[in-house]
Amino acid sequence: MTTHPHAGPRSPTAPREYSRWSIAALMPKGLYTRSLLIVILPMLLLQSVVALIFMDRHWELTTRRLSTAVARDVAALIDLHEVFSAAEDRDALTEIAERDLDMKVEFLPDQALPAPTPPPLFFILEGTLSEAIAQRIHRPFWVDARSNPRQVEIRVKLENEVLSLKTSVGRAYASNSHIFLVWMAAASILLIAVSILFLRNQIRPILQLTNAAENLGKGRDVADFHPRGAREVRQASQAFFAMRDRLQRQVEQRTTMLAGVSHDLRTVLTRLRLQIALLPRDSETGDLESDIGEMERMLEGYLAFARGDAGEASRPVDVAALLDEIADDAKRAGDNPSVSFTGEPMVTARPDALKRALGNLVTNASRFGKAVRIHGAHEGDQLVVTVDDDGPGVPNDRREDVFRPFLRLDEARNLDHPGSGLGLTIARDIARGHGGDVDLSKSPLGGLRARLHIPA
Repeated sequence: MTTHPHAGPRSPTAPREYSRWSIAALMPKGLYTRSLLIVILPMLLLQSVVALIFMDRHWELTTRRLSTAVARDVAALIDLHEVFSAAEDRDALTEIAERDLDMKVEFLPDQALPAPTPPPLFFILEGTLSEAIAQRIHRPFWVDARSNPRQVEIRVKLENEVLSLKTSVGRAYASNSHIFLVWMAAASILLIAVSILFLRNQIRPILQLTNAAENLGKGRDVADFHPRGAREVRQASQAFFAMRDRLQRQVEQRTTMLAGVSHDLRTVLTRLRLQIALLPRDSETGDLESDIGEMERMLEGYLAFARGDAGEASRPVDVAALLDEIADDAKRAGDNPSVSFTGEPMVTARPDALKRALGNLVTNASRFGKAVRIHGAHEGDQLVVTVDDDGPGVPNDRREDVFRPFLRLDEARNLDHPGSGLGLTIARDIARGHGGDVDLSKSPLGGLRARLHIPA
């Protein structure tokens, strides 16, 4: 045993870990496929073991016994020929062999026997028959079972001639054993088809529950979903309905509470606005009215953030028209964004929430940049809207921080600009409520790019 001088010690757990990760990588990930493997693999293993035992114990044993019987018949004919060697006895021997033993006997002139050739793989007849003949006949012989697939020829070297015997393959070989294998394969195919049918019916309720949970997460209606399938799947469906009802009650309670808070605060602000209107007009009253207006806008932002948009139902939305409407609102505010859209404009979403999210992105871009470009695209099953500006942008290490509520960046954003710091937070919450997200990156215009994507 030699050791390589540069070879280091091997970890005893390395092969095990490699094998474990290799098997995990090869295993299917779907429940339906794994369930099929659980049913099919043991069935195939059982069929393989049964077929192996059958081939080894039945097929080979039957062939060996049939070959032994043929070897006995050949030995008996040789013994009879040696005892009765007259010409009339030879004719009787040929008749008896053909009538009673199903063998055609011929006496050939003395000649050398053909050289033996190795049999093909999985062809056991010649080897088994040769072994049986060699045990009973101590003479040179030659066996041919390949020239004619229905016939076996045996030549035996006698004193001054060669004895040729031809018989059917069925006398020396279990040729009908394949019927068992055919029946076994047909039964396996039938059982696999039944397993596929039953497993598909069992997996379908799980897939429906998955789709219902996904639609609920995207704010879509799941009223057409009904519990069905096995008991455990029905229990999971009932737990899903209970979770949905709890969420709806929580949203309703929060909405009711916020409606009361909004009414009370608006009442106070309205009373303050009326009192200021009765005062003489000067710079101080103008500042007060401006502060009250800012308080109302901030209150709207806080309520929109806390209220969310879970109560709005999803429906088909023309996103191209929605972007044009947002751009028109920005133009009335004094901005001039450009709008473009590619792909199918109709998607399923909550229209008011989507408009609020995109409006917040456009407002944020218009507030800090002079040039704003809006582009929407329906790519496959995703709606992607990008809003680019040429403003100061946001540092890479602070791009996730700007999504935190009430956060405003000193370095890139001017604190003199009005706002509550909830625009991007609300936009991301709405996008995630649709099953998507909002992310920030460097804009080709030099400022910030806000990218909203949701499933469509």
